[in-house]
Amino acid sequence: MAIQSNFLQQIPPVTRNILIINVVMFIATLINENFMVGTFAMFYPASPLFRWWQPLTHMFMHGGFWHILFNMYTLVMFGMVVERVLGTKKFLILYFVTGFGAVALHTGVEWLQVRGMAADSMALYDLYRTPMVGASGAIYGVLVAFAMLYPEARMTLIFPPVTLDAKWMVTIFIGIELITGITGTQVGIAHFAHLGGALFGFLLILYWRKRGELWRR
Repeated sequence: MAIQSNFLQQIPPVTRNILIINVVMFIATLINENFMVGTFAMFYPASPLFRWWQPLTHMFMHGGFWHILFNMYTLVMFGMVVERVLGTKKFLILYFVTGFGAVALHTGVEWLQVRGMAADSMALYDLYRTPMVGASGAIYGVLVAFAMLYPEARMTLIFPPVTLDAKWMVTIFIGIELITGITGTQVGIAHFAHLGGALFGFLLILYWRKRGELWRR
């Protein structure tokens, strides 16, 4: 217990609390998946399953063990660094702006899809009842922020074991998301949510940099 407490204390407060909330929500989902997904996942706004709080709560929901493990590992690895640079207030703003940015782009793409589904009631039915879950949009925002703060930092993938500068690694991630999102070759993943988080992260860091407010005060 002392080791676990020590580990958590070393994580900056916003990153730590986001981690804890995600774990609690994941455990609750394991206990009652139907209620948690139906209540807190993000549904298309015209869906009868949509609730006003879902653009926020979906960021703390995950679709499985590997989903939450990858997202929380990335959050801790890069969120710790970014939060220490930006400070708790700016990091909190970054996290939620990118998370909402992910929802905005994802929903915008869904709106375009709905416009083309007017004559396909089954496709529309499926879209209205397909939830989006995960912190991935905000995580992409954190990754972009890290790459902009430390573009020359070396990043290594676990598999395949490739090492590149952060600016190139994150650029490749975004490129893959864009290609797979446009082509639809990898279904079941909210690619445009990832791209939305990355875009809003880029714009926010650029805004703070231009105003000279990037580094922690």
